[in-house]
Amino acid sequence: MEVAVQAQRPPSAAARRGSAMRARGRIAIAVAAAVALALPLAARAQDTATPPALTSTLKPNPEFAGLPKYVGTLGKRQIVMRLGPKTGDDDPSGVHGEYQFTDTGEVILIAGDRDGTTLEAEDSNDGTHITGNWVGTFDEDGSLSGERMEPDDSNPVPFDLKPLAPGAAAPAMSSGTAALASPAPVAKGVQAVNGVSNLVIGQ
Repeated sequence: MEVAVQAQRPPSAAARRGSAMRARGRIAIAVAAAVALALPLAARAQDTATPPALTSTLKPNPEFAGLPKYVGTLGKRQIVMRLGPKTGDDDPSGVHGEYQFTDTGEVILIAGDRDGTTLEAEDSNDGTHITGNWVGTFDEDGSLSGERMEPDDSNPVPFDLKPLAPGAAAPAMSSGTAALASPAPVAKGVQAVNGVSNLVIGQ
């Protein structure tokens, strides 16, 4: 009979506090789990809310017509690139130019730095927003290879470009698009460095 009476007694205040604390702990764990699950979903929602990259409406720039021309591939797409030193720039390692996809004629600007045989550059489809990063190496024959990545360095795509000899014809652009201008002849007294004729020894 005593056992039955003891079982019917209400729990003590300490026991009630302990039970309430355990309940709050379980709630806190449940909230933390819900937040942990919600964060990736929110991040994905923000990713899908990001507007897609703009299609370039740029045209080949006549100021880049005299820069050395390279032909090759970016991923599986064929491109023609003009790349050379920035004129009148305080930074002697600065390079700039543009490249054009032969299948669409789309023109993308590119600018960065060349340190010895290493190229680090960024591209832009509107001249304002960065759309990709380039990291590459110039070989002794002047060819350029490496990877082009998204602005956050994700999704690397290989590129392999060869210098086009002065006077040689570049691949034709798709119909209805303007091809990059023909290369200008190399001035007398200019000696090619690593196969790139736009660099002059001693400068």
